[in-house]
Amino acid sequence: MSVAISLPPSRVLAPEAGPWQRAWRRLRRRRGALVGLAVVVIFIALALFAPWIAPADPIATSWGAIRQAPSTAHWFGTDELGRDVLSRVIWGTRASMLAGVVSVSISLLLGVPIGLAAGFLGGVVDSVISRVTDAFLACPFLILAIALAAFLGPSLTNAMIAIGVSATPIFVRLTRAQVINVAVEDYIEAARAVGNSPLRIAIRHVLPNITAPVIVQATLAIAAAVIAEASLSFLGLGQQPPAPSWGSMLNTAKNYVDQAPWMAIWPGLSIFFLVLAFNLLGDGLRDALDPRQR
Repeated sequence: MSVAISLPPSRVLAPEAGPWQRAWRRLRRRRGALVGLAVVVIFIALALFAPWIAPADPIATSWGAIRQAPSTAHWFGTDELGRDVLSRVIWGTRASMLAGVVSVSISLLLGVPIGLAAGFLGGVVDSVISRVTDAFLACPFLILAIALAAFLGPSLTNAMIAIGVSATPIFVRLTRAQVINVAVEDYIEAARAVGNSPLRIAIRHVLPNITAPVIVQATLAIAAAVIAEASLSFLGLGQQPPAPSWGSMLNTAKNYVDQAPWMAIWPGLSIFFLVLAFNLLGDGLRDALDPRQR
């Protein structure tokens, strides 16, 4: 006679969660990060669906509605040409989000491979890359972005390139430091011992283990890129009128602060909330992606 033995329900082991599932579980426990994520999602939705959400054409002028205060017809008021401020703020979200994402993507595409080469190869390669990176970091980020944007010419595309190139040294230094820390681990030595090529080790073993801090830095860099794009547009080096941009809207609004303060309030608040949201999300990701956290 055979006896079937079964474990009680409480003793049945659940499958172990993966690293990204554990990170999401830790992120959900941080309310600030969730608030930041929710605000970022709202701004992404505004950028994607601006043609359907905006109540009016953002560049359509109306001489009979110049600098009108917020009302039921124009919730955020109108500007000096009678254009609907709410519509321009919504469309301006596209420029800011595009500048943040594209600029940081450029920085990642340039900075991560260079930092990976510097940290993994070492020697002369590391020395040359480190000295060039230090030279770029000696110049303030925004000053370098303004200089590059002025050299390339005023446009949103050139502003994104300037911001991306200016932020690249930060990712080079971060990636190099992380690679140096990971390269001495036992599993890297084991990969060398079984005959893996340096390129395979760098891509298959080193790069996946440095993604967490790079993701955190990228999130925080998007916030800096949003401010940089607004600054360049404020100076006339970014998005060109009449296309809406939060920075160019603030540049125009500075002349009408006494008569029409709403022209400056709404784009200013948009920049504030978007940058704050990315910073909150980045702080939450720093804790969530830390393997030492439970």
